[in-house]
Amino acid sequence: MSNDTDVSREKLASDLRIVIADAEELLRATAGQMGEKAVIARERIQESLRAAKDKVSRVEEAVVDKTKAAARATDDYVHEHPWGAVGIAAAVGLVIGMLISRR
Repeated sequence: MSNDTDVSREKLASDLRIVIADAEELLRATAGQMGEKAVIARERIQESLRAAKDKVSRVEEAVVDKTKAAARATDDYVHEHPWGAVGIAAAVGLVIGMLISRR
């Protein structure tokens, strides 16, 4: 999975947490309204919030798992190919240095 997808998942999870918090606040604010339609709407919203929280948790777990896997893979590569890792780090440092010096 690409880094853009991970960032998109993190953004989605963040946005969903905000929506969930706003919906919970709305439920608290309307708790005094006890008409039949309000009660039914509140129950539906509460069920939707539970489902959204579950989805956010799963997305967060997936992002954490992928991040840990990438870190393990990087660590394994560096241990198996130390000079290659040094070369890559030097090349990246050189490119960054050149980009900074252009400014």
